[in-house]
Amino acid sequence: MVLERIFRAVIMGPPGSGKGTVSSRIVQSFGLKHLSSGDILRTNINAKTELGLLVKSCIDQGQLIPDDVISRLMLSNFKDMDQCSWLLDGFPRTVAQAESLDSMCTVDTVINLDVPFQTIKERLTSRWVHMPSGRVYNIDFNPPKIAGLDDVTGEPLTQRDDDTPETVTRRLKAYEYQTQPVLEYYRSKGVLETFTGTETNKIWPHIHAFLSKKLPHTQEARGQA
Repeated sequence: MVLERIFRAVIMGPPGSGKGTVSSRIVQSFGLKHLSSGDILRTNINAKTELGLLVKSCIDQGQLIPDDVISRLMLSNFKDMDQCSWLLDGFPRTVAQAESLDSMCTVDTVINLDVPFQTIKERLTSRWVHMPSGRVYNIDFNPPKIAGLDDVTGEPLTQRDDDTPETVTRRLKAYEYQTQPVLEYYRSKGVLETFTGTETNKIWPHIHAFLSKKLPHTQEARGQA
């Protein structure tokens, strides 16, 4: 069944909050198109587009990607999506980026995953990644079918250097510092919905119920996840 109206959502949450898992469930249950900033960055870098080369240069030099560059890169993907409902993951990360997004379209809902930092630390130190694709596994709750190997390609998984407890703590504090103003921005607009918990499987039913009220016809068409 086709959506009766266009619905645009943003999902936010710190690294290790279960954002990827929740995003995939939302896409499967409600038929939204998933737009991941990480995927879009990788695609542009690999394709060596003008913006992709600019982003790669920033990354190689250890610099933050300027707001205007990341906004141009992300918003260029919306040009042909006027009639498409989507879930945006990983963008915006600053108020300037949020304002750029607002200049192009209206965000209906921002889903914020509020997971205790201690829980996230435990998750991330158990995390293994397939670097070429960005697929993430966790040996505790989302292990690969064969230990140490990617489910799709069979290639080896690696543990990122920044998944040590000390580095994770710094990353979480940096995330909080950077995104708190964004959360306040969306809270002031009345579109922020926060879901708190320590387990994705316990948070998910609340997110599903919330979105079912927003998109009842899609939910009926596709059924529950």
